[in-house]
Amino acid sequence: MVLKEIRIHGRGGQGAVTAAQLIAEAAFREGKHSMAFPFFGAERRGAPVRAFARISDEPIYIRSQIYEPDIVLVLDPSLVGSPDVVEGLKEGGLLVLNTPKKPHELGLGKYKVATVDATGIAIELGLIVAGWPVVNTPMCGAFVAATGEVSLDTMLDVIKEHWPGSVGEKNAKAAILAYERLEKGW
Repeated sequence: MVLKEIRIHGRGGQGAVTAAQLIAEAAFREGKHSMAFPFFGAERRGAPVRAFARISDEPIYIRSQIYEPDIVLVLDPSLVGSPDVVEGLKEGGLLVLNTPKKPHELGLGKYKVATVDATGIAIELGLIVAGWPVVNTPMCGAFVAATGEVSLDTMLDVIKEHWPGSVGEKNAKAAILAYERLEKGW
């Protein structure tokens, strides 16, 4: 069984929980087994949040948090240096980070690192909610480019259905730009 465990770090309001749901939905549509779930308490907007997704070729029976992820997505650049981010990440695991820095600038040689300026993309496209750039859809595009776990077309379909009309088109454009701009460090 090929099981991929994904942990997403963000702050309340950035869309980490929605990103996990979008990834799981895209995997499901491609015939894989998947699940997504959040972990947070009564935090408010801006507080650290974790969300999780699992993707597998076979049924998934594990229902716990993810302690040893294969892939970590970080939506907030201020969390990049936090020990929580790499905690349990398998050696050679993949970090996909929202940062304008290049992978080699981060000194995370123990892992495969990919970077994209998702915040810049969100600002460029006007994806702002309550004054915050919403980076979940660009990070979904970065996830697709970094992992190949799902196709870009499937991810775009899921995004457009989640947000119909012009909002969905704008979010899909954000995913495409992140897909195209991802910097791989391997």
